[in-house]
Amino acid sequence: MSRSAEIRGAGAIAALVLLGASAGAQPFGLGRPATPAEIAAWDIDVRPDGQGLPPGAGSVAEGEALFNEVCAACHGDFGEGLGLYPALAGGEGTLDTENGRPVKTIGSFVPYLSTIFDFVHRAKPFGDAQSYSDDEVYALVAYLLYLNDLVGEDFTLSRTSFTAVRLPNEAGFFPDDRAQSERPGFSHPPCMSRCRDDVRVTGRAIAGVTPDNR
Repeated sequence: MSRSAEIRGAGAIAALVLLGASAGAQPFGLGRPATPAEIAAWDIDVRPDGQGLPPGAGSVAEGEALFNEVCAACHGDFGEGLGLYPALAGGEGTLDTENGRPVKTIGSFVPYLSTIFDFVHRAKPFGDAQSYSDDEVYALVAYLLYLNDLVGEDFTLSRTSFTAVRLPNEAGFFPDDRAQSERPGFSHPPCMSRCRDDVRVTGRAIAGVTPDNR
């Protein structure tokens, strides 16, 4: 069989599979449709505009009590981070490329509040993910905002107040434009030998991993 015939055959098979999937068919007799409960357990993402938020609310004070009970042992009493566990607060101004060691916290790096809410909702607490109630997630996120000086101590996070909170580094994220901005600079033939007269270290990256004893 020619290569072109193989490609046409593979395309036809893929089209049949997609057609069967779109019609709810199971052409190979494998698997089963996901149940509504399974879909609901997976479909918990939250968008920057608040779409996907569950009902509920939580205050800074409620979040502080829960944070001290569950989170502070790893992230520090004030979100400063302990050992290899990351800092959650501080780091303002460290994203400057000349610094070399950016501290990527909620206040310095994260673009949208939905990023924090979704992560706490989906992955925390460590070792017992998704065991927080919706109100507890709201409260923890409210306290994290407070630790980063983004809200006052009387703040309550809810569906209503969610979209009013804007994180400082939102403007630091933008669509990937490398095809237009970078690719032309790499269109010339690459240098393969003696490309520089001298070689020097311009920066260092420190990679850490979460300890196994937690």
